[in-house]
Amino acid sequence: MDSATSASCAASANTAAPDTHVGTALPVSQLAPAHHGLWLAVVVITGLNLRPFLTAIGPLANDISAATGLDLRGMAWLTLLPMLLMGLGAWCGPALQQRLGARRLLLGSLAALAAGSALRAWAPGGSALIATAALCGLGVAFVQAVFPGVIKRQFPGHVAPVMGLYSAALMGGGALGAQLTPLAAQGGAWRGALAWWALPVLAALLLAWRALPRTSRFPSSNNGASATRWLLQRPRTWLLMACFGLVNGGYASVVAWLAPFYQAHGWSAAHSGSLVALLSLAQAGMALLLPLLAARQRDRRPWLWLTLALQATGFAALALWPDVAPRTWALLLGAGLGGSFALTMVVVLDHLPHPTQAGAMSALMQGGGFLLAALAPWVMATLHGASGSFDSGWLMHLGCVALVAVLTVRFAPQRYAAVMHAPVAPG
Repeated sequence: MDSATSASCAASANTAAPDTHVGTALPVSQLAPAHHGLWLAVVVITGLNLRPFLTAIGPLANDISAATGLDLRGMAWLTLLPMLLMGLGAWCGPALQQRLGARRLLLGSLAALAAGSALRAWAPGGSALIATAALCGLGVAFVQAVFPGVIKRQFPGHVAPVMGLYSAALMGGGALGAQLTPLAAQGGAWRGALAWWALPVLAALLLAWRALPRTSRFPSSNNGASATRWLLQRPRTWLLMACFGLVNGGYASVVAWLAPFYQAHGWSAAHSGSLVALLSLAQAGMALLLPLLAARQRDRRPWLWLTLALQATGFAALALWPDVAPRTWALLLGAGLGGSFALTMVVVLDHLPHPTQAGAMSALMQGGGFLLAALAPWVMATLHGASGSFDSGWLMHLGCVALVAVLTVRFAPQRYAAVMHAPVAPG
């Protein structure tokens, strides 16, 4: 993407990303119980479908490599490319949303995810498989660009717990992908096992079709570019991008390489997949629990430091004592990654009170963060090629966690208004 296109996409984040509500959004207290339940169901089932296409790959890495000829760097593209698209989609998705409307964009994105998953049944080689990963990543990218703003507007008094529910569903879907796919792939049928994940995506598509109104109206704005420049001129925006990217780089590497790492230690595909599933379940649990606990106080930093300490312990253990207690290390690492993801999504929304501005900030953070995170699996593959093991990659992520822990000091809530200098938001 050239600089002009990037600037155009980023500028649109201000006009559209925040207004991710559909139709006339009401506070949760004014929603009818059935409508409230339907929205929560959309949040959950959509979240469940955003990670299986990624977590299903690791446990099957050896089979896929043998069948397609992809080496470690080639396999890294199955994670790297979708993550890159998630970053670009967070910036450019709002422009499409403004043009197409929320209903068309969400339904089209879920259709792309379903198609990418289904086409894996016929992927003849490595390049075709990478292309399906790109199609899946594109669909997920636009969904993720919409949802934080939806939650901020539909549940204004319950942002932290609903974000936790969304994050938990996202991580829980990752657990299902890692656990069930190796079981379905027994006998070498890995293509069909990957393609099976199109079915739950179609279920999410039908529910979203039922829930989303057929018209979506968004306030117009004539100063989107200048408002986005305002966000990009704030050092805090770049700080949030860096922290989000460094932590999610750890997640991307774990999804790509934890199962192959333990297969090199003698684990089977099914057993290594269960380890990734255990990690994802711990992610889901902490993604749901920590925002609820953190909602009791405005300063989220103590909880963020807890999640970073758990990550540091997990990465250090993988590098130094991988065979001592693998399931314990997976639990600690998953709890740290899941809790950190959910809390960071809450923290970015904390910075600005108006949903329009908060949604734009979230889109920018995810865009830059996922672009940074996408590089991690490839860097680990490169380090493996140089050293012959994944140990140096785990230590690299330990260093990233330490850096984020230092940067987190700056997330003092009493300073948010001063560091953002937010202009008056439109009514």
